[in-house]
Amino acid sequence: MTGKLYGVGLGPGDPSLMTVRAVEVIAEADVIAYHSARHGRSIARSIAAKHLRADHVEEPLVYPVTTETTDHPGGYRGAMEEFYTEASARLAAHLDAGRTVAVLAEGDPLFYGSYMHMHKRLADRYDTEVIPGVTSVSAAAARLGTPLAEGEEILTILPGTLPEEELTARLAATDTAVVMKLGRTFTKVRTALESSGRLAEARYVERATMDGERLAPLADVDAGSVPYFSVAVLPSRVDAPAPVRESGEVVVVGTGPAGPLWLTPESRGALASADDLVGYTTYLDRVPVRPGQRRHGSDNRVEAERAEFALQLARKGRKVAVVSGGDPGVFAMATAVLEAAAQDMYADVPVRVLPGVTAANAAAARAGAPLGHDYATVSLSDRLKPWDVIAGRLRAAASADLVLALYNPGSRSRDWQAGKARDLLLEHRSPDTPVVVARDVGGSGERVRIVRLADLDPAEVDMRTILLVGSSQTRVVRRGGGEEVVWTPRRYPRA
Repeated sequence: MTGKLYGVGLGPGDPSLMTVRAVEVIAEADVIAYHSARHGRSIARSIAAKHLRADHVEEPLVYPVTTETTDHPGGYRGAMEEFYTEASARLAAHLDAGRTVAVLAEGDPLFYGSYMHMHKRLADRYDTEVIPGVTSVSAAAARLGTPLAEGEEILTILPGTLPEEELTARLAATDTAVVMKLGRTFTKVRTALESSGRLAEARYVERATMDGERLAPLADVDAGSVPYFSVAVLPSRVDAPAPVRESGEVVVVGTGPAGPLWLTPESRGALASADDLVGYTTYLDRVPVRPGQRRHGSDNRVEAERAEFALQLARKGRKVAVVSGGDPGVFAMATAVLEAAAQDMYADVPVRVLPGVTAANAAAARAGAPLGHDYATVSLSDRLKPWDVIAGRLRAAASADLVLALYNPGSRSRDWQAGKARDLLLEHRSPDTPVVVARDVGGSGERVRIVRLADLDPAEVDMRTILLVGSSQTRVVRRGGGEEVVWTPRRYPRA
């Protein structure tokens, strides 16, 4: 009979935080295995030391390298792969001899731990049990004495070894976070926290529950003093003290054509960190409710008043997110805010615009690639410009053989513009020109159709619809599954 393999979680460092089951398994084991650096000292062994017996067979699993500097022909990954293969073979020999093997692991065995490399190589061949342990994440929150995540907050766990831009994006987008594996990555992590606007919230925890424990605001920590066993923590924002600001700001946020799948990480972060959300009620409803955040919804036809209100809040020191559908710079709120901000009274109020996926790009992606060559974007709404101007621009774009993205093609009070545009375009385009009719892209009522220009029915067009009218080069292809795909070649034929 073969022996049994245990992965034993020891907790974050304080031996008193070991579970009863961990102690029982160590007592039952014949072989105690643990990872260590070449100096031979093992943190895992030191945590469990008082539970080890003289008759335990000890198997130190000594890493060949602790940095990525190595002369191994396979590089760092090759050296570690060879080590894990050799170490698991040593443990397998004990298991084949009928011995019970306990592999000690700091924290939890399957959470960024070395044990998992043994588990993946042995668990399919031997009876295996994993004993969970208290992670460094839980220990850090406990030692800080602050909630890590509350209610519907999202907790993100990140390795500090990620690229700086990836860290910045994820830190900006999440509610709370813990960054592991600091040490040599600390400077990069600090920069990412600063770039994401989260540095003031960040806390530093070193050797939680161990000798030498240190807690500090992360911004105050000297990079040269940071060991590997430390973490950065962005704790819960619920009931957190309001930040002290010298001045407020307005951030105009593009939320894309529908729900959260279309949000950029930067936009997520801006919405999460705002004191006030201002916007058309339909767009505000896409944004999760957060404790302490004020929401100011209004009708869709009061853009100027909405912009002025946001700027007034910012003058009082509030951080305001103006919520816009699609991209705020495409027939949306960015222009209204910047126009209002041009007044002398708002000259000192910072205004930022964060891009979003606009309706034309979303609809084009659903249909294929109709915007693959030059195209023009025109709004068919004559509420802010005369129809004569719209008609002139349609003629100019059509005569130039540009693909057209037509926004605001119709509404309950504007039911004739789409028909007029169709008739005007037919003066320049073939009746067979493909038109993408896309409604509610990304939403529950999404419907995307490809029709001939001559068959475009204004009755199926409303304010949630966008039209993409092909050029003379735009093609429609029916693929193997029967679906139609429309695309415009990037190469235009020479005369």
